[in-house]
Amino acid sequence: MNNPRLFLWVALALILFVNYETWQRDYAPSPAAIQAAAKADAEAPNLDAALPQARNEQGAAPAATAAAPATAASPGVAPAAADLGSITVNTDVLGISIGLRGGELNRADVLQYPKVKNEPGVPVRLFRREASDSLYVLQTGLAGDATAGARPTHLAEFKSNFPQYTMLDGVNELRVPLTWTSEDGVTVTKTFVFHRGSYRVDLEYTVQNGSAVAWTAASYAQILHDTPPVERSYFRVESYAFEGPAVYDGTKYRKLKIDNADDAKLSIDIQHGWLASLQHHFVSALIPPADASYHYTMKVRGQEYLATAMGPTQTVEPGASATIKETLFVGPKLQAQLNAIHPELSRVADYGMLTILSRPLFWLLQQVHGLFGNWGVTIILTTLMLKLLFYPLSEASGKSMAKMKTLGPRIKNLQDTYKDDREKLGKAMMELYKREKINPAAGCLPILIQLPVFLAFYWVLLESVEMRQAPFMGWIQDLSSKDPFFILPIIMAGAMFLQYKLQPKPADEIQAKVFMILPLVMSVTFAFFPAGLVLYWVTNTCLSIAQQWNINRRIAAEAK
Repeated sequence: MNNPRLFLWVALALILFVNYETWQRDYAPSPAAIQAAAKADAEAPNLDAALPQARNEQGAAPAATAAAPATAASPGVAPAAADLGSITVNTDVLGISIGLRGGELNRADVLQYPKVKNEPGVPVRLFRREASDSLYVLQTGLAGDATAGARPTHLAEFKSNFPQYTMLDGVNELRVPLTWTSEDGVTVTKTFVFHRGSYRVDLEYTVQNGSAVAWTAASYAQILHDTPPVERSYFRVESYAFEGPAVYDGTKYRKLKIDNADDAKLSIDIQHGWLASLQHHFVSALIPPADASYHYTMKVRGQEYLATAMGPTQTVEPGASATIKETLFVGPKLQAQLNAIHPELSRVADYGMLTILSRPLFWLLQQVHGLFGNWGVTIILTTLMLKLLFYPLSEASGKSMAKMKTLGPRIKNLQDTYKDDREKLGKAMMELYKREKINPAAGCLPILIQLPVFLAFYWVLLESVEMRQAPFMGWIQDLSSKDPFFILPIIMAGAMFLQYKLQPKPADEIQAKVFMILPLVMSVTFAFFPAGLVLYWVTNTCLSIAQQWNINRRIAAEAK
């Protein structure tokens, strides 16, 4: 074939097909999975008891035993408990509501991240317990054996000295203590520790055993989340981001699908791991101490899931005290903050199968952004650096294509000579290419290499909250959303058409017409992609045009 772009078109179609198949496997439950989940429900009649039956009911606390590392039993449904009220906590980055019933985090507003770009007064809300919205809360507590007496679970009644806590200017840490006292003299102070500029929340239990006997308990944390099905839409690329639970087991990260029978019955012991609930750009996570083995479980009913991490049983002798610590994360997927808590927690910014490319690409973007402070400029300069990296390959390809362009009249002469014999025409053209030392497929290689980089750019722009609602210039005030006036896609169409004119004309007239309208097709396709991705493609195309024009000029001069 004398048209290398045909190879590109076939390769692109194959990549899109593989991407679609992968998408279907990730997000479309198979009939077998649905049937398996239904069978599991039928075989486990207590599964309905794993989650609250109504918004004003609480899941029962898991049980723990002193003989072995604690495991979470199927939590039953506790009777509707009286609302004890909540206290509010305001830091520079979070607006939190903590229920006095168990110290439940039942509201979390991410203050610096508006839900809509131009409405700063309406921040993104993570935790919520409103009847009109999906349920999403984080519950923590200390559990004990059913025969051991009362424990400060997420159903227990706590007390607070103040109804509101606010982080003052100049203060880097805000401690919010809640107290619980048993009838036999055990006092537990449950303290949430907030940090300035951070979405990390440290949780400390200080146990004072004033009783006459040893006191045992195991700490646990659990996320209760109702995730209605997401309506996928080509016009909202963010709708394809994964939403649901995820786990890191100390060696491997995996997303848990609540419609998968095995994932719905998760029950594993993990050390140096974490458990999280993901949504686009934001996450809540439970990070136990690295040196302790925790038991992770998940229970599912319909679209609701309860993901629990439970630690080993600990004993506090009479008259003694002990401290139990855990770490929570509530907020945007800021990778620097996530990595500071756990070296693998940044995996929640899920780049999929192109993580191996996306992570270094994101690192490079961060370094450039640190110098210029504008993500649009960062994308342009990073594209330039990538172009320089691939320059030797592109140069060789460009020379081959430029030589093919100079052979246009001779190729046309061969086509006229052998117009009735396709076999002889192909043979004559191959001899011509061999004689002139031209590889007709050389133009495919740079594009095929750049396609994974393009897809990696796509996932970085889609998943990196650092670029969420990031402005560039003029009319582009959100690089993670489509161009509101479609100006960049129009520029892209013009640039691609100019690039087409610089390349050798396809021998086949039908192919020539197809590739002539390809810029328009690509422009319409990209019109609803993130503006940052279109900016990358426009920049790359313009740099390719400049390079190919210079090569064509030099080859034409040599030919003369």
